[in-house]
Amino acid sequence: MYSFPGRIRYSECDEQGRLGLLSLLNYFQDCSTFQSEDLGVGLDYLRENDLVWVLSSWQIAVDRYPRCGERVETGTAPYEFKGCFGYRNFWMRTGEGETLARANSLWTLLYISTMMPARPPKRMLEVYQVEPRLEMDYAGRKIQPAQGGTEGEPITVCRHHLDTNCHVNNGQYVDMAMNLLPMDFAVSQLRAEYKMQAHLGDVLIPYVVSEPGKYVISLRDGEGKPYVNLEFAGRNGDDTVR
Repeated sequence: MYSFPGRIRYSECDEQGRLGLLSLLNYFQDCSTFQSEDLGVGLDYLRENDLVWVLSSWQIAVDRYPRCGERVETGTAPYEFKGCFGYRNFWMRTGEGETLARANSLWTLLYISTMMPARPPKRMLEVYQVEPRLEMDYAGRKIQPAQGGTEGEPITVCRHHLDTNCHVNNGQYVDMAMNLLPMDFAVSQLRAEYKMQAHLGDVLIPYVVSEPGKYVISLRDGEGKPYVNLEFAGRNGDDTVR
């Protein structure tokens, strides 16, 4: 297990003064990055070995979004490596031990030069300590593409959407999609299935379907192929998880 302490900053909060979903996702993403850097298998190691971890799917379940100023602990642990795939849990807790959120994620290791699947090197398998899988209600990884919905305004990928791999960061897709949700929709669970990478100048076309208790959003290219499918579960007008 790896964890780091934190305090919810004003710059991370939404209009209600609570940690936003994107900021929560960033805490989780930063936590795994910190662990990799501390173990010596971070960004420099990956580049030197022509490797990159690409996120394939997220499931983030929220019990409560912490308020501005709250002290929290964010943790992570890989629980399985299988071929080119790595499975990793995340969690956020208060200093008193209250669990605020849990997450499950699937990552794919690729060669940078070919974008073909790669098996983790021996060193990587040695330094990561595999832990038992976190207790949570695990949802399926696949998300049924949105059908019969509404097409939104196209979104052009800009420089601020990119990460160190020069493609759209997984959190930026979530941010784009969240802007399409009603203001009073409280998200209690996010599921995201990443299908292909978007780069600078690409145009993403949102496709939004409203279902009872959830919204399914696809961000697609001009031919209708999804970059990512996302499912936001929650309730209108309910701020219990906000």
